[in-house]
Amino acid sequence: MQCDEPVTQLHVKPKMTVNELVTAMGKAGAYNGGALSKAATIYEQMLRDPETTKFFGLAGAMVPAGMGGIVSDLMKAGHIDVLVSTGANLTHDIIEAIGCRHYHGTAFCNDVELRHDEINRIYDVYLPNKAFEHFEEFMQNVFGKLEPGSTISISGLLNHIGKNLKSGILHTAAKKNIPVYCPAVQDSMVGLQYWLFSQTNKVTVDAFADMPALMDTCFTTKKAGALLVGGGVPKNFILQSMLMTPNGFDYAVQLTGDRPDLGGLSGATLDEARSWGKITEEALAVTVYGDATITLPILVAAVMERMHHD
Repeated sequence: MQCDEPVTQLHVKPKMTVNELVTAMGKAGAYNGGALSKAATIYEQMLRDPETTKFFGLAGAMVPAGMGGIVSDLMKAGHIDVLVSTGANLTHDIIEAIGCRHYHGTAFCNDVELRHDEINRIYDVYLPNKAFEHFEEFMQNVFGKLEPGSTISISGLLNHIGKNLKSGILHTAAKKNIPVYCPAVQDSMVGLQYWLFSQTNKVTVDAFADMPALMDTCFTTKKAGALLVGGGVPKNFILQSMLMTPNGFDYAVQLTGDRPDLGGLSGATLDEARSWGKITEEALAVTVYGDATITLPILVAAVMERMHHD
């Protein structure tokens, strides 16, 4: 062991840009501040590499927290080739896109009173029941446009929904022809609304129909990179996609608030994924522990600043 690189004390200055701050955090180099700076370096390299197919995993209540706009913007900029999301985030994306809103609330409240007031709470974000009434009306109308007796994939279903929206993640994905995979779509209001539709209509959603296109992407890509917000199904679905191929992910950045020592997937380090072959032995990878509503905007802002100033 050697002591070659000293810690540089961080000085915050007036008019300091996000990238300047993140760069200085890297020179300080300690703890998750240092990890975030390393993540910016890896993410920038991943975006600049023309041979890399860019995966984005979206888990946790990110859209209710206002992070959906970042995902849409990354799609518009060409920085996402494949999106894998929880159904919940897509539900809230649709709710915003049809004109309903999430509201600032408080985590310190009487939840029984909220129940009586028909308000749903996501930590300190409030969402009135009225939004789900509009959501149901919209979804049933959109599902009613599907061809009776047809079979559709989950990504095809989400693309169909996106084509009927004027903003948001699914709208942007449909416009940019970016596949959106949601392998656990049943675990969401989107899934519940489709079940309701299926009681009186015959359209089959094939849960395995997305696999050929996903596997084609994995087999044909020269390199693969992933930005993982949270864990759960999106993280595993993305990382395991390479297991059927001789390849692995060459770049990976994970933003999570979960601990690794409990054995759960969401907190598992990316180094652990090397043992499975999901990430290559030589891959550039880092896990940043912290609140993704802080780390994601800072990471993206720093890297966009670097790329914009070329």
